[in-house]
Amino acid sequence: MITGWGSHHIDCAHWAMDTEYTGPIEISGTAEFPEKGLWDVHGNFRTEALYANGVRMIVSGDFPNGIRFEGTKGWLFVSRGNEQVTASDPVSKLQDTQALSASDPGIIKSPIGRNEIHLYESPDHHGNWLDCIRSRKEPIAPAEVAHRSCSACLLHHIAMETRRALHWDPKKEKFQNDDAANAMLSRPQRAPYVLPKANAANFTSYTHSHS
Repeated sequence: MITGWGSHHIDCAHWAMDTEYTGPIEISGTAEFPEKGLWDVHGNFRTEALYANGVRMIVSGDFPNGIRFEGTKGWLFVSRGNEQVTASDPVSKLQDTQALSASDPGIIKSPIGRNEIHLYESPDHHGNWLDCIRSRKEPIAPAEVAHRSCSACLLHHIAMETRRALHWDPKKEKFQNDDAANAMLSRPQRAPYVLPKANAANFTSYTHSHS
């Protein structure tokens, strides 16, 4: 779940925090892992990540399916509402069926001024990708941003497994003074599906598409 829905939500959180090309500096968390059966992925979990800008991100399967931003003047919650793209998608289970809600409705209704921040507009994700192939412009979802959102999820998962605070260097993309955690950044590769050694540590980070 952390690298499934997690990459979609962390992706959008990074966009909002202006941390799309970096990552957390400290991660910690706990999770329940099955002791028997076919699957070895995490069950119930709660993780936290601290970013260099001072923002703390909390991720848990116990929360509604969406992103909640908390600030000094209130909160804003963003989700898909109770819409499902596929039959297996979890709905938000909100009392309010809207995909956008806030502590003060005025936050949502407030118009964005001409000199305020205006985000990249992309009404069609696949269409934007095709348009940018033709125009050579940067798409709304570049590969590096996808890597950063998915790699952040993998950091949360490593924190679940180690059950201790981990210190991450977003520039070097390595844990600081932690050989055991760094050993979990890659897996043995099976020939002929092998990447050059210099890129092996990022192998699992590029296997999930950007939302």
